[in-house]
Amino acid sequence: MDAKFNAALREVCLGESAAALVTITRVKGSTPRKPGAKMLILPDGQTFGTIGGGCGEAEVRQQALNAMDNSLPTTYWVNLTNDVAEEEGMVCGGIMEVFIDVLPAGKGEGKQLLAAYLDSLAEGEEPVLVTLTGTSGTPLPEELPKGSRWFIRLAEDKVIGSAGLQELIRQGAVRAREQGKTFVLQTGETLGGTWTAELLFEPAPSPVELLILGGGHIALPLATMGKILGYNVTVIDDRPSFANKARFPSVDRVICGDFAKSVQELNPPPGTFVVIVTRGHRHDKVCLQEVVARPFGYVGMIGSRRRVKALLEELEAEGFPSEVLKQINAPIGLDIGAETPEEIAVSILAELVNVHRSGKAESLKLYTQPN
Repeated sequence: MDAKFNAALREVCLGESAAALVTITRVKGSTPRKPGAKMLILPDGQTFGTIGGGCGEAEVRQQALNAMDNSLPTTYWVNLTNDVAEEEGMVCGGIMEVFIDVLPAGKGEGKQLLAAYLDSLAEGEEPVLVTLTGTSGTPLPEELPKGSRWFIRLAEDKVIGSAGLQELIRQGAVRAREQGKTFVLQTGETLGGTWTAELLFEPAPSPVELLILGGGHIALPLATMGKILGYNVTVIDDRPSFANKARFPSVDRVICGDFAKSVQELNPPPGTFVVIVTRGHRHDKVCLQEVVARPFGYVGMIGSRRRVKALLEELEAEGFPSEVLKQINAPIGLDIGAETPEEIAVSILAELVNVHRSGKAESLKLYTQPN
């Protein structure tokens, strides 16, 4: 969920207007979006977020408008196989299940809970959102209609329902937090009578932490586009004229100081994506020496093949393991023939997305690294 989507959802939750909240719950085959992707539809047809675009999204949008008219949450399967998507020029070949929840007009408990969940996300509490997407059997508890939600931050958070349902929710929340993936869990036994439940577990989204070392001409479009992708962006440079908020107004942090010391004090979390685009060989080396042994999700450095090869050989001679050095993405980016700073930034960010989404695009990475 991006900032624009969250702002729209918060406005709905705090206001009087109705809306439909669509969430992908399951997919089969190749689909444009994965479980957890969301779209918000207002009564006038305006949408926020996307579940993939094209004919499939238009189909779901109409179903969501119907659900609002009927005030009934529903589950819907969207067929994106080639014959269905052919008119739109799409080649998906998959099927996705969506849960269409209706947020009714007025200020009900469901809206209040979603607003509290958004507050919890904003405060960095990493809650797990749990939604009751299906029930069957009898008697169905009146206090648990389809679309009921909980968000679990701590083990002692309140959960309404039978003891069996409470335990199921708590176990699922632990699993969702550990795996970091959205999934559906169906009860294997009856709960409080003869009814069973289907629950959607959604861990808090974890935005990519992007650390840009160097504030020069490539860092400018790189930082701007990184924010467009929803990344948390930090820029470090040792020159006050390059490391300031006036130059990088949209980023989360700008640090002016020695590269190595600044990285040490910042202590980026594991999994951070690091891009080294300093103004020279000496600074590149200092940055690599500081970050190469840390548990980052990605480390990339700009430079010609000859320059990169020489620097990596220097580091290996100083005792850095060749296995570690081989993990460095240098030259950085995907091979799109980029020349301008903006094109190079696109190339770099394309590689970051490729890594983050486990893509299969061809990298510029130097393969003649130290053996």
